[in-house]
Amino acid sequence: MSWSIIIPVKRLDEAKSRLQPALTDVAELAFAFAFDTVKAALGCGLVGDVLVVTSDSRVADSVRALGAVVIDDPGGGLNAAVAAGLAATTGPVAVLTGDLPAVRASDLHDALRLAADVPLAMVADRSGSGTTLLASAAGSMHPRFGVSSRELHEHAGHVVLDVPETSPLRQDVDTTEDLDAAILFGVGRATAAVLARRSRPASA
Repeated sequence: MSWSIIIPVKRLDEAKSRLQPALTDVAELAFAFAFDTVKAALGCGLVGDVLVVTSDSRVADSVRALGAVVIDDPGGGLNAAVAAGLAATTGPVAVLTGDLPAVRASDLHDALRLAADVPLAMVADRSGSGTTLLASAAGSMHPRFGVSSRELHEHAGHVVLDVPETSPLRQDVDTTEDLDAAILFGVGRATAAVLARRSRPASA
């Protein structure tokens, strides 16, 4: 089974507001999170296409260079962005949030194998209330991302997959505590590069 993966990515100047004002490089981190997430998805052997829904030109240019398909974000929020991606796909499809800097292709592979066994599936975030992956083996779904999305997706028929809490697929980043947890997993190269720049001494 070959999956299409939809990854919605906000404009960088609007992304990850909950990391402010604690961090000053939020836009760079948001870009790196998305880049590392897309790269992991493209590296998964069960994935045929990766569709990134965004209106940010920097994100669009960068992920297109990696091999992703870019779809213009129509506006109207996360669920509207996902709907735009769904309209461009057929067959098995999954939505992956774009803030998983520690996720690996193998983590996604394991989850998609489980998702193939049920019509509708999901992966809950580590808090237990959100959703990091939403999947439909038949290709049809009605996303309900937002507050308490896990509960809403479960009510819509999505089975919560048995993905261990220790999987980086469950570690999205909304707060500085989330970022600290992702770092412990080991983040992707783009995110690691942003973090490394913080520790470099200023040029004389």
